[in-house]
Amino acid sequence: MSRFSHLGELSDKDYFRIALSVDCVIFGFEDDELKVLVIKCNIKEYKGKWSLLGDLVRPDEDLEGASYRILKERTGLDDVYLEQVQTFGKVNRHPAGRVITIANFSLVNIKDHQLKLSDNELHWHPVNDISEMAFDHKEILSTCLERLREKVADHPVVFNLLPKKFSLRELQSLYESILNIKLDRRNFRKKFFMMDWLVDLDELEQDVPHRPGKLYKFNQAKFGRKPKKVS
Repeated sequence: MSRFSHLGELSDKDYFRIALSVDCVIFGFEDDELKVLVIKCNIKEYKGKWSLLGDLVRPDEDLEGASYRILKERTGLDDVYLEQVQTFGKVNRHPAGRVITIANFSLVNIKDHQLKLSDNELHWHPVNDISEMAFDHKEILSTCLERLREKVADHPVVFNLLPKKFSLRELQSLYESILNIKLDRRNFRKKFFMMDWLVDLDELEQDVPHRPGKLYKFNQAKFGRKPKKVS
């Protein structure tokens, strides 16, 4: 028997019974930790487990529009960095039926956003403290985190996670939290000054419990603006 023989039993309508969704891995940085925005799942099979923010794609919107809609509804922001990462389509990944999802990751400055609360609990959770999630969302989170780690090596996307003014200590702490390694302070600073990504503001930190450090900003003159979106 041919492996395609069963296809004769399917009608055209069967092929259009597959739902399409988008899931957004929204990263933020707070208290020297890389965090992800998660919500408590309200589906019976995963009741109480953390899940990513996502939704089905509406008939009148494209994938990018659906992703930005979710970001707007949950964070109040629509001008944020967003990158499409991978498609996840295991047959039994959703208990309601066949759902193929497009995973994106987004980078936001936590202090700039305002969470749009719903009946479910919405929470910024440390990435390294999440051991189990609903659906295949742990796999999606891990995949997007790996993409972010690859990205920060040669692309200034991290500045989307920082305030407009920041110290080198904050910048190094951010990289360490993303890469999950300890970086040498001297080598880290030398590398950044060589890349010309920073502008010295000739200002010092205020109201900090340690010796005030110099403040810097992202070199927009070199890149035009903070990178917001990569196809």
